[in-house]
Amino acid sequence: MTQLLTLHDALVDWLAYGLLGASWWQVVLFTLAVTHVTIAAVTIFLHRSQAHRALDLHPIVSHFLRFWLWLTTGMVTKEWVAIHRKHHAKCETEEDPHSPVTRGIKTVLLTGSELYRAEAKVGETLSKYGHGTPDDWIERHLYSRFTWQGVALMLIVDMLLFGALGATVWAVQMIWIPIHAAGIINGLGHFWGYRNFEAADASTNISPWGVLIGGEELHNNHHTYPTSAKFSVKRYEFDIGWAYIRGMQALGLAKVRKTPPRLALGEAKPVADGQTLDALIANRYEVMAGYAKEMRRAVRAELAHLKAQGAQNSAHWRDLVLAKTWLHRDEDKIPHGVRPRLTQALGDNPSLAKLVAMREELRALWTRTNVSAEQLVADLQAWCRKAEDSGIAALQEFSLKLRSARA
Repeated sequence: MTQLLTLHDALVDWLAYGLLGASWWQVVLFTLAVTHVTIAAVTIFLHRSQAHRALDLHPIVSHFLRFWLWLTTGMVTKEWVAIHRKHHAKCETEEDPHSPVTRGIKTVLLTGSELYRAEAKVGETLSKYGHGTPDDWIERHLYSRFTWQGVALMLIVDMLLFGALGATVWAVQMIWIPIHAAGIINGLGHFWGYRNFEAADASTNISPWGVLIGGEELHNNHHTYPTSAKFSVKRYEFDIGWAYIRGMQALGLAKVRKTPPRLALGEAKPVADGQTLDALIANRYEVMAGYAKEMRRAVRAELAHLKAQGAQNSAHWRDLVLAKTWLHRDEDKIPHGVRPRLTQALGDNPSLAKLVAMREELRALWTRTNVSAEQLVADLQAWCRKAEDSGIAALQEFSLKLRSARA
């Protein structure tokens, strides 16, 4: 009888405190730590290393992250990689597995994990986009075959450590990726935020400080340079996933293949040449972001001029305020209701109209595929002459910068 009471008391103590006897704040810290490791595993192993081949990981690191994802998500590497690659290949179309543009933001936010599971059953997606992922013995016979057993093992470990409270810890671990990856990144990352670059899709940077979701917050940067291991681009942006990669690189545990290109500037050439064209094409997103900055500066100058004249409440003023937000965007990204007012603003300001027209002429230098390199160089030279003869300071300065570009 005494032994039964002792066993009963031990069981009660375990259910209440677990093997560690941790306090509530220690449990919270543990939960935050393990969920952050899961986020790091997704962004570093699944996303940057496997899906985009932006870096190579040491086998020890690679296998630990694969094992950890088996325990905490049950996701199969080939499935995740294939679905993500298809997302990039078919972005914002009906074939995109999880685009809020075509499926609605509510659907992606609330049912993102269901969209993932449905696409994972499409054999064509896996065969076409899942190549190059791990296919060793342990992947075939354990990780891909027994997906739920890993998360079940994690439940057992959590409950051993923390007793009954371990079930809550486990539940938080299980919902972390469906909410933050399937919901926030796939949803808000294509719906709300700021854009550094006019990528062809609707991707946005949710926050300039990529900490909570491992750097995935910088989603517009990633869609602009998908094969880059580094997601941060601006000086004020921080990518904690890149910080981890740099640390592993210093220890010889990772090898970075690619980072975002940087436009090199030197002394301005008398005329643009083939190297100038190469530099322009290779750094086109950065170049166009610089052009957008000049357009916004021109709008601000016009607004300041109107304010000095006391016309800050005029219709032209209001149209220009709207133009400062939308004028630098690609036409298909501008809401239909805004376009008539932008047209009016351009009609009232020939200099801004010129900036918009020459922006499209500049972009044509890398969107036309049926033109020879020699013709493109000639077109670039003509563009620079036209810009410098325009009498518009923003165009003149930008042309000078282009002629300073180095491949």
